[in-house]
Amino acid sequence: MSDVLIEFNNISKFFGSVIALKDVTMKVKKGEIMCLLGDNGAGKSTLIKTLSGVHKPDEGVIIVEGKKTEFDSPRDALDMGIATVYQDLALVSLMSVTRNFFMGREPKKGFGPFKTFDIQKANKIAAERMGQIGIDVRDPSQAVGTMSGGERQCLAISRAIYFGAKVLILDEPTSALGVHQASVVLKYIVKAASQGLGVILITHNVHHAYPVGNSFTILNRGKSLGTYAKKDLSREKLLGMMAGGEELNKLEVELKEMDRISSN
Repeated sequence: MSDVLIEFNNISKFFGSVIALKDVTMKVKKGEIMCLLGDNGAGKSTLIKTLSGVHKPDEGVIIVEGKKTEFDSPRDALDMGIATVYQDLALVSLMSVTRNFFMGREPKKGFGPFKTFDIQKANKIAAERMGQIGIDVRDPSQAVGTMSGGERQCLAISRAIYFGAKVLILDEPTSALGVHQASVVLKYIVKAASQGLGVILITHNVHHAYPVGNSFTILNRGKSLGTYAKKDLSREKLLGMMAGGEELNKLEVELKEMDRISSN
């Protein structure tokens, strides 16, 4: 049986005369972290929304675990095990860790119309799941707003995995985090992939993507520049392929020249 979880074959998406995506092909395997990179306007957001069922592709085929699939809504994608964690995380700051963890899918106790929220079971599960990723939640009833950015990101990821994600799409998970918090999140992503999850890590930060990624797909103006295995792509080459790579190289040369002139 194939270990490919999801495939995108020649996917295109148009908004009127605007070509948002054109002939994008990629696939994600079990246990793989596939990094999707590109500068602003490269088409990353459109691809995320097409992957997660928000948009239907105008051309091309989506294959999930070997079967051609069409998503009519994000719920369809979620039911097939494709979960997306967006930058806003869909967490409510004033609600507790436990309430945010379950968010409408709370365990119940009792029978029939007399079922009530089993808060003890929910607290235990939430604390255990966070503990598994090295985050000590002493009081699961504490407000999520009291947690650090990295802890909140891990909570959102842990929630998606607990509720059956097979493919986890992460939208810029480290963009608003400091070095230590980003490290915590990236370590957790690697751990999740090692347990058989397929991860699509969307980012423009090569320095965060390269250490954890197994393969890299680069988008530029809605088109794929290809997918590369880590062994075939150095960090420097990846930086150069990213939109803006040339501009950064020019800037570095210009700054060195300015420094040389000012020192004379």
